[in-house]
Amino acid sequence: MITIRPAKLEEAPVVGSAVCMALLDHGIEHFVEETNRRRTEDPQSASLGTCTAEDVKALFGALAAREDSQYSYRNALVAEDEQGRILGAIVGYDGALLEQLRRVFVEESRRRLGVEFNPADMGDETSPDEFYLDSLAVFPGSRGKGVGGKLLLALAERAHAAGKPAGLLCDKENVRAEALYTRIGFRYVGDRPFAGMLMRHLQLPPK
Repeated sequence: MITIRPAKLEEAPVVGSAVCMALLDHGIEHFVEETNRRRTEDPQSASLGTCTAEDVKALFGALAAREDSQYSYRNALVAEDEQGRILGAIVGYDGALLEQLRRVFVEESRRRLGVEFNPADMGDETSPDEFYLDSLAVFPGSRGKGVGGKLLLALAERAHAAGKPAGLLCDKENVRAEALYTRIGFRYVGDRPFAGMLMRHLQLPPK
């Protein structure tokens, strides 16, 4: 039996790992490239050397451990089996809070990576009129068992309780993921940019 429940503080590393898995390799690579470009342009941060994928993963782990970030464990649900093993996780938040939550991301990026991200240049992956399903990951060995669908529906309940549609972005090449979203009831509503790519924007409205 699979149980969906809120994540705990001690599970922040699991949540951070799920966020990084959801970014996929190209998302991590984009973040690394952008960080290194900014370090090169700033004499103060150039001395930090080269940013790596592990640095980025450590950043998201730290953000997951905070209570006030968009990637916080408080915004996450985890799927757990009967033995207490975590099978996957999903992170989501009210889109109306994006600006507030993003300040924490900017703060941690400055402190840990030595770079300054301007929120005005980042583009909004969500909007105030939706509840954003930011990151979903089912861990290896647990896929193909319906875990992802259960996590999506559970977080969609949070969205609908807030009176908003659940929204998410899907890589245009990730046909398998979009098939899952569509099967659950998500529908394509347009494109939005994220991590240097144009993504498909899908929503699941309240019933």
